[in-house]
Amino acid sequence: MIPLFVHKSPRLLKAFYTPFVWNIPTDENVIYLTFDDGPIPDVTEWVLEQLDCYNAKATFFCIGDNVRRYPEIFTQLIVNGHSIGNHTHNHLNGWKTEDTVYWQNVAECQAVLPVTTNLFRPPYGRIKLSQAKPLLNDFHIVMWEVLTGDFEKYLSPGHCLEKTLKYTQAGSVVVMHDSLKAWRNMSYVLPRFLEHFSALGYRFEGLPQQIPVGVKLGEALNVF
Repeated sequence: MIPLFVHKSPRLLKAFYTPFVWNIPTDENVIYLTFDDGPIPDVTEWVLEQLDCYNAKATFFCIGDNVRRYPEIFTQLIVNGHSIGNHTHNHLNGWKTEDTVYWQNVAECQAVLPVTTNLFRPPYGRIKLSQAKPLLNDFHIVMWEVLTGDFEKYLSPGHCLEKTLKYTQAGSVVVMHDSLKAWRNMSYVLPRFLEHFSALGYRFEGLPQQIPVGVKLGEALNVF
């Protein structure tokens, strides 16, 4: 039996963590595709090629140490017009990390990013409220509405695609991973996901990365 995997964020969870961004309310056919854990050679470059095929823009939540190691690939994200977010410098699990260490790691990632962003996503989606509270003074903490599960080895590529197509709707923030761990599932899901929703008349946009905290991202899209 396949263990239960929650692909769509529960309403109760979103209601409890209301300061976080889960989706972008909209009447337009637009999807906010996001990628975590890059940039890395080959995988991130392949993702960029797939997005280009559909003139799709996305938001890449980057690990600072990967930006340091692969600056040329990071530069390509910018050249291609994608948005950038902070994903800590070393992919820290907030539940297992002291607050001061966590904040320092976020700051270390921010320092290595050669662009300005106030988008932040906690690795694994795990962050203590004590960690989040001060970060909300400087960042929009972006979670997700749809989690593909591409990183889970026990989920098949077909299962990930089926559930992602089922739960994605206008305004959804969807998470995939440009990582080696997710490659098997992500490389199957991404092109089919793009093809499916493009055929339905959807477009793919990056999240605004320089909107003042206190202004909702959805409201800011008119000026981004």
